[in-house]
Amino acid sequence: MSDETRPHRTAAVIPAAGRGVRLGPGAPKALRALGGIPMLVHAVRAMARSRAVSLVVVVAPPDGADGVRLLLDEHALPDRTEIVVVPGGETRQESVRAGLDALPQDVTSVLIHDAARPLVPVDTVDSVVEAVRDGAPAVVPALPLADTVKEVEPGRPGEPEPVVATPERARLRAVQTPQGFDRATLVRAHEEIAVAGEGATDDAGMVERLGTTVVVVPGHEEAFKVTRPLDLVLAEAVLARRRATDAY
Repeated sequence: MSDETRPHRTAAVIPAAGRGVRLGPGAPKALRALGGIPMLVHAVRAMARSRAVSLVVVVAPPDGADGVRLLLDEHALPDRTEIVVVPGGETRQESVRAGLDALPQDVTSVLIHDAARPLVPVDTVDSVVEAVRDGAPAVVPALPLADTVKEVEPGRPGEPEPVVATPERARLRAVQTPQGFDRATLVRAHEEIAVAGEGATDDAGMVERLGTTVVVVPGHEEAFKVTRPLDLVLAEAVLARRRATDAY
């Protein structure tokens, strides 16, 4: 069967093995409650709301797969979507690779989604899936920047830093998730691109280093990343509004 006639099957991988230190001590960031429900559960539901996504692979902390599976079982998730939990690695890159290794052979395209982006609308997910199915090897949702950005020479914490350049804001985008990929392209990036230190935090960046074009589709303001305590306040407000207006 040729690639043109092979049916498309899309899976989402959610790396959720990190601790999220910027939200302070306590539970890993993905397990923090948002509206009384762990952010990870919101993120899984966000992927499962897309009818194009038939499988969600959650990558748990290396020693926490059983606990994450029990957690997910406590909450209602769409019956039509298969949910699999696998143990991750020490870095995000290792965890994403563990998620890719867990995918069935018939999966043709993959979404990589941050567990800390629990409120991404289904229309954004569908836009990414559609762009990959239309032939783009790598797709990222992104928004124009509201702020002017300065490139600086990094200095010591708290000390003034000299400005090196001011990039043209019209050419810049703030990248969100889910990032979407042709499966073979993403697997090749993980096989060929070695990233030192903590590994890759942006899968699209790895694909770029292959020399493959990454395209952008419109993101959404509610797909923001819940990283700091103020983000959690905003996320609670967005969720409360949704529940009041959409029976969310």
